[in-house]
Amino acid sequence: MIKSVAVVFVGGALGAVLRELTMLMVSDPLDKFPLDILVANLVAAFLLGLVTALHRRRIVSEQAEMLVGTGVAGGLSTFSSFAYGAVVLASASMASAAVASAYVVISLVLGYIAVTVGLKFGGQRTDPA
Repeated sequence: MIKSVAVVFVGGALGAVLRELTMLMVSDPLDKFPLDILVANLVAAFLLGLVTALHRRRIVSEQAEMLVGTGVAGGLSTFSSFAYGAVVLASASMASAAVASAYVVISLVLGYIAVTVGLKFGGQRTDPA
């Protein structure tokens, strides 16, 4: 158990550093649109799908899945910033409320697609068969 916690701890630290680097490197194309958070969350969703598929195929170990899936993806993604970004967008004006709604929908749809693509890259079928 202590080894598992340590693996997740290290992965979480790496993910948090990657998130900060993403925040610094991704500029906002639209005024106050949280593109940096969207990118961080989509990369994390892809990594989670990829490492899950690789683990299920026994290509990576359980520790690797915990390191990347729970640690790195958990440290990189940020639900609280996602929610805060949506609230900030929505509170600016009525037009911004529409942008905030679009941001939430885009984040969810692209997040679903990112996990699905990660699973496919990892060789896992995503159809119900």
